[in-house]
Amino acid sequence: MAELSGIQNEVIRDEIEEFLERPEEIERFIDMFARIRPEMQEIAVAVIDGDHHEADALTTAALAAGTQALEIMDDGLIAGMGIVGIKFRENFIFVPEVLSCARAMKAGMAHIEPILSASGIEPVGKVIMGTVKGDLHDIGKNLCIMMLRGAGFEVVDLGVDTSEDEFIDAIEEHGAPVLGMSALLTTTMPNMGRTIEAIIDAGLRDEVQIMVGGAPVTQDFADDMGADGYGKDALDCVALAKSLVGAES
Repeated sequence: MAELSGIQNEVIRDEIEEFLERPEEIERFIDMFARIRPEMQEIAVAVIDGDHHEADALTTAALAAGTQALEIMDDGLIAGMGIVGIKFRENFIFVPEVLSCARAMKAGMAHIEPILSASGIEPVGKVIMGTVKGDLHDIGKNLCIMMLRGAGFEVVDLGVDTSEDEFIDAIEEHGAPVLGMSALLTTTMPNMGRTIEAIIDAGLRDEVQIMVGGAPVTQDFADDMGADGYGKDALDCVALAKSLVGAES
């Protein structure tokens, strides 16, 4: 196991020490950033700080220096956004800060996405995402979508207040092997179970694997609803989606 002192960037070290509380996440991020090059750590810091100008400039400079687009995306932009997702989940930061961080990641991805598209890299898989009926919250869902797209997934975003029929129509139209449902309100969480029941009634349950998430959602709840997986944050969502489509994490 790598040590915190093995991470060269002081800001990254401070972020891990101050905001990460779960031992498994601390270990995961220390191991990850200890192997990431200093230039990519700087890009991650720009995302964490919500500095879109810096993210743009550093991404441009890295590409000009010959750094591969995938390295910049994975080790810089996505790695930084991973810390942002945890800070948001644990209420260290709130929606305005997350939106600034998302803007910074998008500034970098604006340079990365055309390169990846031109390279002809096949998508890792396709995922349908939506916030369940009665729930208008989407920041967590949008964070997951951004991370999924950055990880190479094609994502169909159904938005908020998504009815059972809308989920079913999307499964039939897009043939995606994975469906993700989000809820922020305890009052709308049961709609995840109702949607799964509707998918079963429509004869489509064997066609799609279902993952659920959101602040009040737990693994036990996901199990009770009959979901195939639960993601506690955006990084977990990506890892789970990769697992469900049989891709390497």
